[in-house]
Amino acid sequence: MTIQYKSPRQIEQIRKAGKIVAEILDLISENVRPGVTTGELERLAVERLERREARSAFLGYQGFPANICVSIDDEVVHGIPGNVKLAEGQIVSVDVGAVIGGYFGDSAKTFPVGKISADAGRLVEVTEKSLYKGIEKCVSGSRLGDLSAAIQSFVEAEGFSVVRDLVGHGIGKKMHEEPQVPNFGDAGTGIELKEGLVIAIEPMINAGGHEVRVLSDGWTVVTADGSLSAHFEHTVAVTANGPEILTLG
Repeated sequence: MTIQYKSPRQIEQIRKAGKIVAEILDLISENVRPGVTTGELERLAVERLERREARSAFLGYQGFPANICVSIDDEVVHGIPGNVKLAEGQIVSVDVGAVIGGYFGDSAKTFPVGKISADAGRLVEVTEKSLYKGIEKCVSGSRLGDLSAAIQSFVEAEGFSVVRDLVGHGIGKKMHEEPQVPNFGDAGTGIELKEGLVIAIEPMINAGGHEVRVLSDGWTVVTADGSLSAHFEHTVAVTANGPEILTLG
């Protein structure tokens, strides 16, 4: 495994991409409501990417046909935007990646569509909190397993399950770099985290079992049992001053 540790200058470049991603997610947040199509959310993202002279990290990646991923209810990740209209009570996970100056930023959030159930709200809240439990462990000298275990133990204590088939990843000049960043594992195991490591941490949490399957479109991942799923992600750097989130507005 070859890990590309980043210089302060490179981290600054990733931060520029991350700011664009954060801006797009904020824009999408303002427009998620009943009746809006997933394709309209895609169009907003494309317009903002063009305005910022950036490009989507996803379009064409291994053949992916869209600029963002939009996943509704039991869809975990990689939902393809189109003509589907959002409906009151749904939850929708939006994953955005941007490239500018040759560097990538990647982030995701799950949004409520109108008023959602208490159970759905708790899933979204726990998933977001679990991301920050992982980020807290992004300090020099920690082990990757410390991060993974922090997410898993918090999520499972709340009665939810962590998707095993999909994980986070290193990021920089490529969308997916080493190391893989699981959201489950044992503390004290895995590589030692060092200054200059930049990773995308992205817990995908299911209300039911952790098993998933891929739909016939070849992309959309759904929960095997039809339960709801939520997804949050940030691009994070290990620095001398602790973890720095690079995908903030």
